[in-house]
Amino acid sequence: MLGFPPCSAPLGFLQSFTSSGFFGQAIVILLMLFSVVAWTAILYRFRIFARVNSQNKRFTAAFRKERHPFSIFLRQQRFSDSPSYRIYLRCCQSAARTLGMEEADIADLLEGGISPHFLSPSQLQIIRESAERELADQILRLEKDMALLATTTTLAPFMGLLGTVWGVMEAFNGMAASASPTSSAVISGISSALLTTVIGLMVAIPTVFFYNMLSVRLRNETVGMDNFVQELIGEFHHAYVREG
Repeated sequence: MLGFPPCSAPLGFLQSFTSSGFFGQAIVILLMLFSVVAWTAILYRFRIFARVNSQNKRFTAAFRKERHPFSIFLRQQRFSDSPSYRIYLRCCQSAARTLGMEEADIADLLEGGISPHFLSPSQLQIIRESAERELADQILRLEKDMALLATTTTLAPFMGLLGTVWGVMEAFNGMAASASPTSSAVISGISSALLTTVIGLMVAIPTVFFYNMLSVRLRNETVGMDNFVQELIGEFHHAYVREG
């Protein structure tokens, strides 16, 4: 049975790289740097999304156990890695300013007192806008590095193609300049040229796969935070808005 030794592919890549021209080698090195940066971003983003998901679940569970929207804010419970908590914190700060309440007023309310403070629909809208601005800020934080991955998935194949076209052009130019070109020399030149396309695809294919996975996780977190904003505003509406 015919076959290749296990190390034939790496040796073939190395031989193609060493026989490439300066331009082809520069593209391969650049693609490898792109790969290192992309994999670093992918691993970091997965770690961030795992932490965010865990903390958001913890915070949301704690929030839903409370009978008043200011409870966690007053007790100064911390969920530092939770974007939903940051939205909640901004919303409570905006609500306290809008209501003109001090911490002592909120504490009396939580102890069972009756609040003399009420919100008009326009004031509730101000609080909602504060929450939505913080939501937008948190989404931008979660989207960090996604543009880099999208650029890598788009650029890497084109860089590889550019290196291949350049290498093929050099191979045919060398064949035209040679008095007696041989088929082995032409094949060697084309093989070296194709290396950049192979490397470009090897960089782009896993990057686009994990980029799509991260995009799904980003969408899930975004929808979850948006739902929390609606829930939070509903709690403030229930506590402070009097209809009629």
